Amino acid sequence: MEKTLTHHAPVITPAQLLEHWQGHRNLTRRVIEAFPEKDFFEFSIGGMRPCAALVQELLAIAVPGLRQLATGETEELNEHLKHDQSKARLLALWDEATVELNRLWVLIPEEKFQQKVITFGQYEGTVWSSIFYFIDNEIHHRGQAYVYLRALGIEPPPFWER
Repeated sequence: MEKTLTHHAPVITPAQLLEHWQGHRNLTRRVIEAFPEKDFFEFSIGGMRPCAALVQELLAIAVPGLRQLATGETEELNEHLKHDQSKARLLALWDEATVELNRLWVLIPEEKFQQKVITFGQYEGTVWSSIFYFIDNEIHHRGQAYVYLRALGIEPPPFWER
């Protein structure tokens, strides 16, 4: 009996995954823009961190995490970014990160997505599961920001428009 090997297309390609992530980042950027400056840095509910602190966490994870996945260089997680209490400064950092993610992405060959890694020297997983965590964490914090905006009487951007 002769066996035939067939190659199956992946469910999603690396390029499609990056497009998906960047769609989430675009939506998160629009959520950030919707905040009044003062509330972006000060408003919170139930002891949760203000949106600016959440954004700093997202910035601390995305590029340094992807840089590690692309190059193997581990960085310490640093959520304290210089922003001078300026939403415009954090948006500029967001935009710089968006460009850098695109640059780093192409450095990760498809076969590397299955490799085991320990991101930031402490979180064990695979390259693909780490990227999923980066995206899931952003969605989680964007959900908090949606609650803040609604509590402030501001209609957030539709979540499906990525």
